[in-house]
Amino acid sequence: MWKKWIGKKNTDFATIDGCDGVDLSRLPRHIAIIMDGNGRWAQKQGLLRTLGHRAGVESLKEVVRAASNIGVQAITAYAFSTENWKRPDEEVSFLMNLFSEYIDRELDELDSENIKIRFIGRIDELSNVLQTKFENAQTRTVNNTGLILNLAVNYGSRDEITRAVKIIAQKVVGNEISVNSINETMIDHYLDTAGVPQLDLIIRPGGDYRISNFLLWQAAYAEFWYTDINWPDFKPCHLYAAILEYQKRDRRFGGLNKNSTL
Repeated sequence: MWKKWIGKKNTDFATIDGCDGVDLSRLPRHIAIIMDGNGRWAQKQGLLRTLGHRAGVESLKEVVRAASNIGVQAITAYAFSTENWKRPDEEVSFLMNLFSEYIDRELDELDSENIKIRFIGRIDELSNVLQTKFENAQTRTVNNTGLILNLAVNYGSRDEITRAVKIIAQKVVGNEISVNSINETMIDHYLDTAGVPQLDLIIRPGGDYRISNFLLWQAAYAEFWYTDINWPDFKPCHLYAAILEYQKRDRRFGGLNKNSTL
């Protein structure tokens, strides 16, 4: 269920599920998650890889619920990359069915919790049935004002940037804009994440230490948090641990803080 269960949303500091000291006034606005390790989790238990993906959906539900309750503004979850089509046909088919099932089963509660659902990536390359379900979910929740849940499906950051560049180039060719008017703000506007707060924190479970073609532009000044825990075992307490570590970081954005000395 998506019921609120923390009860300390309006306090400055919280003790949440055994994790002390989360400062609710300094939360990362936008958290991205590379949901890695589903297959490895299943294989370690002698299960089919597909069962790992199903278990990963449960982790996503818990983490989104927890993030929403403490006031995180946006979550972007890497669900299926443009490179994942290289996986066995049976696994790809299972994942597409799982996305469809997720929308059918969870949309009512996500909507009731005021969560806005967005899908980013090459959605136009998915089946017509899945495209329709995604569009309906986005339309139904478009006016919700709570956490924004971006689900990256058939997403690759290089592809995203290429698409944005093509749109801008077409506007230059059509004399709608000048080359000199192109800036970072304009590029942001044509990315899939337009309108979402700046990315502050990237979480990668599963034991790998790479970005995997995910939010390359948006990650320019994001903090990274890695863990060997596979995604199906990732719980709200791990989310809070990542946030606590984030809150200890000295974010200078290329400059110096006021206490630094030359």
